[in-house]
Amino acid sequence: MTYTIIDVETTGKGNRITEISIFKYDGSTVIDEFTTLVNPQSIIPSHITALTGIDNKLVADAPLFEDVAQNILDITEDSIFVAHNVNFDYNVIRGEFQRLEIAFNRKKLCTVRLSRKLLPGFRSYSLGKLCKDLKISLVDRHRARGDAEATVILFEMLLAQPNAEDTFKTFLNKNSREATLPPNLPKETFEALPVTPGIYYFKDKKGKIIYVGKAKNIKKRVLSHFYSKTKKSLTMVRETRDIDFEKSGSELIALLMEDAAIKHHFPVYNKVAKRTIQSFAIFNYEDRNGIIHLAFNKGRLVPNPLITFFNLRDVRLFMEQICTKFNLCPKYCHLQESVWQCSHYTITDCKGICRDEESRETYNERVLDAMRSISEEKKDVIIKEKGRNKDEEAFIMIKKGEYLGYGFIDRQEQISHVEELDNFLIKQKNNMDIQKILRHRLLEA
Repeated sequence: MTYTIIDVETTGKGNRITEISIFKYDGSTVIDEFTTLVNPQSIIPSHITALTGIDNKLVADAPLFEDVAQNILDITEDSIFVAHNVNFDYNVIRGEFQRLEIAFNRKKLCTVRLSRKLLPGFRSYSLGKLCKDLKISLVDRHRARGDAEATVILFEMLLAQPNAEDTFKTFLNKNSREATLPPNLPKETFEALPVTPGIYYFKDKKGKIIYVGKAKNIKKRVLSHFYSKTKKSLTMVRETRDIDFEKSGSELIALLMEDAAIKHHFPVYNKVAKRTIQSFAIFNYEDRNGIIHLAFNKGRLVPNPLITFFNLRDVRLFMEQICTKFNLCPKYCHLQESVWQCSHYTITDCKGICRDEESRETYNERVLDAMRSISEEKKDVIIKEKGRNKDEEAFIMIKKGEYLGYGFIDRQEQISHVEELDNFLIKQKNNMDIQKILRHRLLEA
């Protein structure tokens, strides 16, 4: 059995390779080596140059990855791919091959995880600190050859440890969870994750939440991140030091919890639902001629809205539907501004209030009918859901069309009136994303 012990340096953003070093090891001796700079065909940022010493000038005349691809395929063929934090190096190289439409698949071993298992007790398992503690000479830190050469010495030490053979077999088992976990995440943290619905938090070394997700099965969903080969997942997983969770009892409440958590913590790896939501509200007022208008404006400017939306398109569409249903005037519903009389392209059944062809009283009566119709749409709804355990039930509360939050109740509690649920309510904010989640659920009911 042979091993190829590998280190790459990259551009950081985009993870294009700038240098690669490969030592082929037969279990006792290094039998081959391939080391080269690589022209990444992209700019190397200054902070990467400060770390590695590799700048754009240094790689200008270096071979492209496609020029050295065959060398890499040859030296790693029928060999086990070894690296310190192996998923990073492996997936960077695999990504370069994918750009060339070449398949690259190798068995792999991670010296971070092997070290945690076979050399327990160290404060840090970063290559630099581990080499210092083990008195391994590390020359040219953050250069591919220096890091790879130090990893060879570390790998020799790991092979010499008691139970090394069994540990290596376990890690080589492609179905082994241990082999797929992020190098800096303790196995115990992963094993503590439940197999129930809820949300989970990925945290970095400072304990800061960097990602929030929801799942029907928390443990299974978290594990899927570790198998993912996307650039976002690779970077996120590499930064993860801890994972926390909250049970929800149901997928629907997990969705609501996820949205609230993302908007509260603004995790760096959550793009969806981080935006600040603008609301739009419909209101009414009477002009100096006694005609009742229906209008809409930004929610923060409307103290007593008839109904609220979180999308300008939706509020206009709703207003058009109200106009059509009750034969109202587009001008007095503010679908047309600065016109003497309405001339809407789809609403053509105005009875003439804008042309003095209809009395104010008759028109206003239909506006009042429309307002009553809007109020009727704002129903009180209690959605029952499964609790977080067999002794518990959950609920979601909507009052007058407004989402108020969710709660959990012990099955032994006696609830006689809906108002009593307020004692168990975990209050939450309403927004466009929540409206979409609940609208889908209410349509299914």
